[in-house]
Amino acid sequence: MENSTTTTYEKIGGEAAVGKLADRFYELMDTVPQFAELRAMHPESLKGSREKLFMFLSGWFGGPDLFVENYGHPRLRARHMPFAIGTQERDQWVACMVLAMEDVGIEEGIRAKLLENFFNTADFMRNKEG
Repeated sequence: MENSTTTTYEKIGGEAAVGKLADRFYELMDTVPQFAELRAMHPESLKGSREKLFMFLSGWFGGPDLFVENYGHPRLRARHMPFAIGTQERDQWVACMVLAMEDVGIEEGIRAKLLENFFNTADFMRNKEG
């Protein structure tokens, strides 16, 4: 019987899986033409963005709270305010994350729940019309 206190972090494979997800997310963003607008919002080097996503997801999935340890409270909306985020950017981010989750082999049931959470969070980041 599955332990109900098992975190998403543990269910998907811990640090290695979160690292693969962050890597694949930025690899897709950097190479898939449909994510061009999203990519243009990021610095030339994606290394810092990748590291921050990895640290954030680690804690968000129930693992070590690396982002908070290094940067304090995520304050996601405030941190994303300098970027013009509308439905197109939201949808590109979510689509990129869906592909990344599939590519790294996150189980379908977990992906579905994460998709809902990712969409809601990405939607909350919107700060422009359209």
